[in-house]
Amino acid sequence: MKIILRNFINGILTIVPIILVVYVVYKTFMFLDGILGNVLKPYLKDDYIPGIGLLATIVLITVLGWLSTKFLTGTIFRLIDRLLENIPIVKTLYSVIKDTIHSFLGDKKSFSKVALITIPGTEIKSIGFITTEELASFYDPLKDYVAVYVQQTFQVAGFTFLIPKDEVEIIDVKPEDAMKFILSGGMTSQSKNKKAEAK
Repeated sequence: MKIILRNFINGILTIVPIILVVYVVYKTFMFLDGILGNVLKPYLKDDYIPGIGLLATIVLITVLGWLSTKFLTGTIFRLIDRLLENIPIVKTLYSVIKDTIHSFLGDKKSFSKVALITIPGTEIKSIGFITTEELASFYDPLKDYVAVYVQQTFQVAGFTFLIPKDEVEIIDVKPEDAMKFILSGGMTSQSKNKKAEAK
């Protein structure tokens, strides 16, 4: 009975992560493929091949990106940008989405610096990510503070803390490794140690 139970647990540890990754990749692919795929299907009908919608989306985004660098079309994009930034309610949603995308793909990427912070009044440490180093433009008295995003374990949500610059320690850890460490509750470090010991 113990052997059966052990094999069952081994099966869960081996198969479930693979199934979940395949499921997430499949759902992501279907979503991206469906953006333009649903528009193309009525025209292509039986000739439609899964993936054409995704390919068309990539081509469209690339073409629009190229057009945004040209004088005439770039001016149009900038006018649309200003229009969206001046419409009540819409401007809030637009600015959040725009800033979030720029933080990951723009020239000044956020989440690129991993910070170690100390919870006030304790010796407890927490790992976060520097999202903004210049807060003066937001609120001048915060010019000596930085914004640190602290991700919650096993969750998508997190907290943003404004901490004095001299109380934040930047550590030499890859953002990807730090995120995996936080999301797994520190278990990724254990798996790394086991692999190192096995070698």
